[in-house]
Amino acid sequence: MPAIEIKPDVYWIGVNDRTTDLFEGIWPITKEGVSYNSYLIDDEKKVVIDLTKSFKGDEYLAQINELTDVSQVDYVVINHMEPDHSGLLRTFRRIAPRATFIGSAKTKEMLESFFSITDNVQVVNDGDTLSLGKRTLKFFSTPFIHWPETIMTYEVSDRILFPCDAFGGYGAIRGAIFDDECEDFDFYKKEALRYYVNIVANYSARVLGAIEKLADLPVDIIAPSHGLIWRKNPSLIVNLYKEWAECAAGKTEPGITLVYGSMYGYTELMMNAVARGISKVGVPVEIFDASRTHVSYILPSLWTKKGVMIGAPTYEVSLFPPVAEVLNASAHKHIKNKKAAYFGSFGWSGGALRNLEKIIEPLKWDLVDTFEFKGCPKEEEFKKGEEFGRKFAELVKK
Repeated sequence: MPAIEIKPDVYWIGVNDRTTDLFEGIWPITKEGVSYNSYLIDDEKKVVIDLTKSFKGDEYLAQINELTDVSQVDYVVINHMEPDHSGLLRTFRRIAPRATFIGSAKTKEMLESFFSITDNVQVVNDGDTLSLGKRTLKFFSTPFIHWPETIMTYEVSDRILFPCDAFGGYGAIRGAIFDDECEDFDFYKKEALRYYVNIVANYSARVLGAIEKLADLPVDIIAPSHGLIWRKNPSLIVNLYKEWAECAAGKTEPGITLVYGSMYGYTELMMNAVARGISKVGVPVEIFDASRTHVSYILPSLWTKKGVMIGAPTYEVSLFPPVAEVLNASAHKHIKNKKAAYFGSFGWSGGALRNLEKIIEPLKWDLVDTFEFKGCPKEEEFKKGEEFGRKFAELVKK
């Protein structure tokens, strides 16, 4: 893609990634892709804000050269040192040796440990400013969104906030880069939530702190380093991030995430009965087969819903491993304080329930009901399963 003007002399100069299968080596983006957004301000002093991943370097540098000689760039602002935003730093230093790298004190440490760069580095502190000529940048310390060195950069004249990973999302740019031009907004909203829960959720208190810190800052455009640029309604993505961050403290939707796994179909048969019971109460439910759905896509539902219904057979005197994997990921993401229920099949001795209780104990999930059955469920057990689902939905609805 060519460079895209955001405001006079302010440009998007990013690249799309439609070839990486796993973001951070963990989270699938094969279908969705992701953008690495970088920005150029062409003033008396020329500044690039965040770089990109090391791939597509020629395409990225060509975008800069469309606008100015890359070797004449004066500053590179490093909001975040993760290599999807810093991978080209060594190349950039070679091509533009005069450019001063700007970041936090922790960024300076990371520049040395990641790239052996120690010279021509300027540390900025919270509230520091940098004059570019007609424009001024102001820097805000926002650590642990989601690494310790992170800062946000604010362009004062056009009131543009460059927050790097904050307010970003998965999804390669599909031609339209601005929120007001986007025809498939629901896709980007869904992928922003998945990105938030996969990448940022563990630092929700920091997100809320940053939102509060910048609440009085007049912002007309939010230009993150992944996903859409928000120029029509920047408060929308801020409010979404606030809503998602507040889920960490229990402000969740009155809905149910039904996660199940089944070896030979017996637990799946019961899952359908349980889901029927839930549906009779009118509580929203999302259903995921843990054997066929990557946990990346399940976590957003678990994060935002009040109730968790778990269906899993006993496997080697323990919980069916694909379902256990989802619960362990929930523990890693500190998805706490849920109403939960469990159902599942066993062949002879059981054991899944004991294992489940051990996994969810540190999460402080309230396991309100359980229903185990032996072998293939019978007609009477299907009726019990439907009632089991209905009762749980009534509890979640309160």
